[in-house]
Amino acid sequence: MKVGYARVSTPDQNLDLQIDALSAAGCETIFKDEGISAIAPVRPEFNAALECLGAGDILVIWKMDRAFRSLTHALTTLEELEARGIEFQSLTDHIDTTTAMGRFVYQIRNAFSELERELISERTRAGMEAARARGIHVGRPRKLSTAQIDMARREIEAGRRSLASMAGLLKVSLTTLRRALVDSP
Repeated sequence: MKVGYARVSTPDQNLDLQIDALSAAGCETIFKDEGISAIAPVRPEFNAALECLGAGDILVIWKMDRAFRSLTHALTTLEELEARGIEFQSLTDHIDTTTAMGRFVYQIRNAFSELERELISERTRAGMEAARARGIHVGRPRKLSTAQIDMARREIEAGRRSLASMAGLLKVSLTTLRRALVDSP
């Protein structure tokens, strides 16, 4: 029996392309994870697909990155499948682990996927550091503007308002106001 697995990372992505390809490949059952990252520790439908497979079955995916982002995870999963007598196919990557070359390509493809993820992470961190060096705020938008922080500081230092009443006036938590006063010069 062929069992398919499809996944999209965000709710605005669509599974149709993957499902059509898996159906055309002869998958009788297709498990679908929607809005779940490949690196998420729990992917219920992926786990369910693995659990339903038995000796002689084939796990079919549309593309390697739909199931794996870590080389370790991919290799561990392949070992588990092989130990249970289950074959593996990736349609777009043309990987079929019933052959030695297919197992080799499987390993290389997953090594490149892991490298790609790490490079994206490095570039993201470098971009954020460069933005910070230029004085650009990175992360969630600040709740208080510089003018609000300056006004709060003046009011509190002059004794006209307490920290708590100033937080209430600005409609932020006491912790947010404290942090803003400490972090702002």
